[in-house]
Amino acid sequence: MLIKKPDDIKTSEITDEKLYFSRRNFIRAVALGTSATLTTLAYRGLFVPEEKVLVNQEVISNVQPSSTPLNLNGEEPTDFIDITNYNNFYEFSLSKQGVAPRAKNFISRPWTINVEGLVNKPKVFDLDELFKISPLEDRTYRLRCVEAWSMVVPWVGFPLAKLLEKVEPLSSAKYVAFETLNDPERLPNQSKTGLFNPLDWPYKEGLRLDEAMHPLTILAVGIYGKVLLGQNGAPIRLVVPWKYGFKSIKSIVKIKLVDRQPITTWNVEAPNEYGFYANVNPEVSHPRWSQAEERRIGDFAYRDTKLFNGYADQVASLYNNMDLRKYF
Repeated sequence: MLIKKPDDIKTSEITDEKLYFSRRNFIRAVALGTSATLTTLAYRGLFVPEEKVLVNQEVISNVQPSSTPLNLNGEEPTDFIDITNYNNFYEFSLSKQGVAPRAKNFISRPWTINVEGLVNKPKVFDLDELFKISPLEDRTYRLRCVEAWSMVVPWVGFPLAKLLEKVEPLSSAKYVAFETLNDPERLPNQSKTGLFNPLDWPYKEGLRLDEAMHPLTILAVGIYGKVLLGQNGAPIRLVVPWKYGFKSIKSIVKIKLVDRQPITTWNVEAPNEYGFYANVNPEVSHPRWSQAEERRIGDFAYRDTKLFNGYADQVASLYNNMDLRKYF
C-alpha cells in the first residue's frame, strides 16, 4: 500500500447467570444501560455534541472499486466529520463525542496481528504484510448500531477470507475469535478498575467460519480513501455489515481459529441483550427498545430497519433453518 500526505453458543459455554447478576456486573450493567439510554436521547438532538475533532489523515492510493455488489440503492455516505466524531469505542470513552478527542494521538505503528489456533500456517503479520495480501477496495457499507442509529461508511479494506486463506484453516476450525489491543497507555479506559471499569478487557468478538469467509466480511484499514483513525479502530478493524456494529471489533491484535463458539464481550456482559450472532433484525427487539426503525446520523427522519441490514440476498442462506429469535 502506498501512502502519501493529503493535499488537504452452546448452553455449556454461556457464562453462568449467577456470575452475570453478581453485584459488580449488575452495577456495571446499570451504568452501561444508562449510557445507551443517553445515546438514544443524544442522537435525537437533545444534547449539544462536544467540539468536533479534525485530524490530518494520510491518503491511501491505488484503492480499487468493490469486487462485491453493495446494494446501497442510492444511499449517500454519511458525512466524514460525523463518521470520525460520533463513535462507540469504550476503551477511550463512554461518550460518543468523547472518543475522538481522546483518540487524537493514538499510536498505531508498529502493529502486528497474531493469527493462530487451528491453522496449518500460524503467522504474525505486520501491517505492511497485511496490505499486500489482497488489493485494497472501496467497500461502502451500511453500519447499523444496536442502539438504533446508523451510518453509511465508505471503508477501504480487503476480504477477511484472503487473510484466513494464507494461514490455511484446519477442517476442525469452526469459528474465528478476535481480540482488541489491551494497552491502557494507548486505550485509557482500560486503566480503570473495579466497578469503574466498563467492560472486561481485552474486547473480544467472534464469527462462525463461514461468516468470516463470506465475501462481504472485510478487514478495514481506511475510510473515505484515508487511513483509519484511532476512534474508528485504527489501524485495522473488522467490518461485518449485516450485523450490529458491536460485532465489528476494532484495533485487532489477535485472530484465532477455534472449534467451539468463542466468548464475546457483550454476549458475556448481557446475554439477554446481545446475542452471539447479532444479525440486524427489525423483528427482534432489544429488551429496552424496538429495532424496527433507525435514525441515520445526519438526518432527522426515521427509516425502517432492513433485515440483515439490507444484505439479505447475500447472507440469508447462512442461516437457513435457524430460529433467528433464538439465535439472535
